[in-house]
Amino acid sequence: MTFEIGLMIVVLLLAVILFSLERVPPDVTAMGLMLLVTLSGLISPEQAFAGFGSEVVLMILGLLILTAALIQAGVVDYLGRVILSRVGTNTSRFLLLMMVAAATLSAFMSNTGATAFFLPVVLSISRQMKVNPSKLLMPLAFASILASSVTLIGTSTNLVISGLLVNAGLEPLGMFELTVVGLPVLLVGLVYMFTVGVKLIPERGEVQEITEDFEIQPYLTEVEILPASTLVGKTLGEAGLGRDMDLTVIRVVHDGEKVMAPTAELLLSAGDLLLVEGSRDVLLGIEENSGFDLQARKHVLDADLQSSEIGLFEVVLLPNSVMIGRSLRDLKFRQKYNIQVLGINRSGEQIHERLSQVRLAAGDELLVQGDRKNLSLLDRDRTLRLIRPVQWRQLRGSQAIWSAALFLIPLVLAGLNLAPIGVAVLTAAFLAFVSRIITPEEAYKMVEWRLLILIGSMLAIGQAMQVSGTAEYLAGQIVQLTGGLEPIWLLAGFFILAMLLTQPMSNQAAAVVVVPIAIQLALQLGLNPRTFAVMIAVGASSSFLTPLEPAALLVYGPGKYKFVDFPRVGLLLTGIILVIAMILVPVFWPL
Repeated sequence: MTFEIGLMIVVLLLAVILFSLERVPPDVTAMGLMLLVTLSGLISPEQAFAGFGSEVVLMILGLLILTAALIQAGVVDYLGRVILSRVGTNTSRFLLLMMVAAATLSAFMSNTGATAFFLPVVLSISRQMKVNPSKLLMPLAFASILASSVTLIGTSTNLVISGLLVNAGLEPLGMFELTVVGLPVLLVGLVYMFTVGVKLIPERGEVQEITEDFEIQPYLTEVEILPASTLVGKTLGEAGLGRDMDLTVIRVVHDGEKVMAPTAELLLSAGDLLLVEGSRDVLLGIEENSGFDLQARKHVLDADLQSSEIGLFEVVLLPNSVMIGRSLRDLKFRQKYNIQVLGINRSGEQIHERLSQVRLAAGDELLVQGDRKNLSLLDRDRTLRLIRPVQWRQLRGSQAIWSAALFLIPLVLAGLNLAPIGVAVLTAAFLAFVSRIITPEEAYKMVEWRLLILIGSMLAIGQAMQVSGTAEYLAGQIVQLTGGLEPIWLLAGFFILAMLLTQPMSNQAAAVVVVPIAIQLALQLGLNPRTFAVMIAVGASSSFLTPLEPAALLVYGPGKYKFVDFPRVGLLLTGIILVIAMILVPVFWPL
């Protein structure tokens, strides 16, 4: 083993650890790893940065632009509305149609996007039908993930694997090449979730007041400002209740009028009643010094915190949100949007204290109070996703028709091998811009730049594995360890390896680590590298054992799930997918 190979193995181990711990965002981790292999001399800067100009990254960019055009034109909302209008009051019918609709969308856009779109729909209808949302949200996420291998663009992981095949001198994956295995996986998976999986999902929580759901009632207290208080004559901003005392002022009764979500400019007077959220200990400690009179605790209803202009909402942070990794204080969230955060639910745990200092993460569920229009704008910009009764986007006539055509035409051309998919997709994205179906400003707000940085950086890691000889070395070690093992069991081993790595790591990162080794192994044994690549594509998309997959993260909080719920439902499903893949992959891609 050479020094370069040893160093590369250390980098790979470091990648697994960093991606698993998630102390820093995955895209930042990937960029750091790319710089590490570059600065250490394993690859040249030209080789390291080539991934960002690769067909894979540019194709994903084009697809994201076209998807944004579909959403902006109201096509996605229209399809969802048509499908769900046929549900009626039958819960089983809704479950089935919802999973089919989510899977259909996910086959042509990211599974995270499909889940985010249907999340408020499912919650709204679950309340109308009085069905526990936990019984519907996991099937929603799993249906979206199951569709990943139906088409080449079902997940960016497929595109990454296709790019790795090209780097190894092999043909890229075709648009519908994976369909022969991906469609059976999807159909059997949907049947499993509809018949067995839904029965394994425990009922978590119940429909109740939002404030009770977020457990903020014990933190709500009403205080009166006494005539001798040092706060009399000061504005709310000057009082520094949030800055100095970690108190959130939710409502002020001033001169007999209720002021919801008061601004910093509100002038405080003697006799004002403030409804605040904060620790009881803090309030007791400042009662004498600040001239507060604590009122008797009373139960506060959601209606007490809302008005015609100010609303109380649950929101979920999307994986591409600009808020991820930053605190509310850094973002100046309240000042910028006139919206305040009252509570945070992260992985089933409630956070109430020092909210302004908490660094936000994808999948965080926030209880917010603020201007309804501002919240709608944030939802439209995909900064966060509102969990509320759905307000559908209106179909934009000719724009909707052209956006649908521009999305479908390159897929058809690529499927019939009439044009390279990268060129076809970017041409369609260019036409969407010049025809003003969507403006660059609108599209770029919806593009998952973190994903592009992650993939571009990880492609450099794949290149480093090839150039340093690490992929060939590790493949040789596997050959020696497995001895005379039948090729079919090697296939199963790579499926399991990819599936296990994709639980703590991103799917794309797991594929970049495993595929180069599998290709070299196949070449050394005289087997078909494409068979292994397809098997890994299916395995890397089988993220059902933990809630760490972005689509699963989105439903984790709203569904009130526990970590153990995912392996409880997903373990058998993963085993079924493995069996299907072991039967079909060697048939259509002979070893």
